[in-house]
Amino acid sequence: MIKLYTAGTPNGRKISIALEEMNLDYEVHAIDLGGLEQKQDWYLKLNPNGRIPTIVDQGNDEFVVFESGAILIYLAERTGLLMPSEGSKRSEVIQWLMFQMGGIGPLQGQAHVFYRYAPEKIPYAIDRYQKETRRLYEVLESQLAHQEFLVGEYSIADIATFPWVRRHEWAGVSIDGLPNVERWLAVIEARPAVQRGVEVPKKVEKEDKVKDGKAMLVK
Repeated sequence: MIKLYTAGTPNGRKISIALEEMNLDYEVHAIDLGGLEQKQDWYLKLNPNGRIPTIVDQGNDEFVVFESGAILIYLAERTGLLMPSEGSKRSEVIQWLMFQMGGIGPLQGQAHVFYRYAPEKIPYAIDRYQKETRRLYEVLESQLAHQEFLVGEYSIADIATFPWVRRHEWAGVSIDGLPNVERWLAVIEARPAVQRGVEVPKKVEKEDKVKDGKAMLVK
């Protein structure tokens, strides 16, 4: 059994999608980001960075993994699914996973902040992060022009990237003129496991999530 500490963000959805795709048993512990639950001492003992997601693998002596990319690699290696076990294709999957972790995630995340949340609208910052996010989408477009998924077969690289790109409108970034990206999004969105994964965590009342300083099971 995997304990998943998560919230309804692109990084959180990466892991719930992967768990659904791998057909693993897991418990969902919804973290109240607005209430800064991720900064509480009990959670910082699991994830010293105070972010989501985090997993605890109860089948591996309560082993804790944080950082979404590291979690995806751990789960792929644990199950033998969604990433080749060796060779150049394994390296390619990890490369595109790192492309998301180091590029699309941070840059689009800043586009979200400056476009949606910043108390002062700073045109330079909005323009910079939206243009860089669009440029990264164009890299995806080129990669997807000759294959269905990022590294041929569906992998954790696609799972990592999909939840971010599907939120392109929230960052104010268009995917017009990127037919391969649009096709890729539609193909992944249609997968039943993905549809289940993007619904995690379910909305719950705050008092149902935390009791005596510990996360409670949320279904």
